[in-house]
Amino acid sequence: MYEPIRAKSVHRTADDTRDSYPHRSREEELDIQLAGHLAALLAVTDELGDSEAGELIARQVARLRGAPPARHAGLSGSPAPELHRRAHALAGRALVVAASRADTAVAILAAGRMDAHTAALAGDPLLPTP
Repeated sequence: MYEPIRAKSVHRTADDTRDSYPHRSREEELDIQLAGHLAALLAVTDELGDSEAGELIARQVARLRGAPPARHAGLSGSPAPELHRRAHALAGRALVVAASRADTAVAILAAGRMDAHTAALAGDPLLPTP
């Protein structure tokens, strides 16, 4: 039905070896992805003014990256409910990656942040809103 390919691929040359460029392991890729989600969550958390949660997130980012995260004071001007929704989504992404990476500390932190942002969106009077 189909004729087999008889010519060599034009996308690969004879001197093109797999060792000619660096490779990262799955764990390293997950670390990078998780640190990125947490850094984005940290930016939104800082904008909300939650310094206690920000410090917890910053510690995890520093652990994953090996250096403290850059913290900025740039404000987006978004209303608090929008920031809480964004933070909830970012914490959810971090939770998924942390679970696949089996990082219990980050999974607990992310789940806690999701709960806090859900409570803030629901208007929970027990949650201190910044």
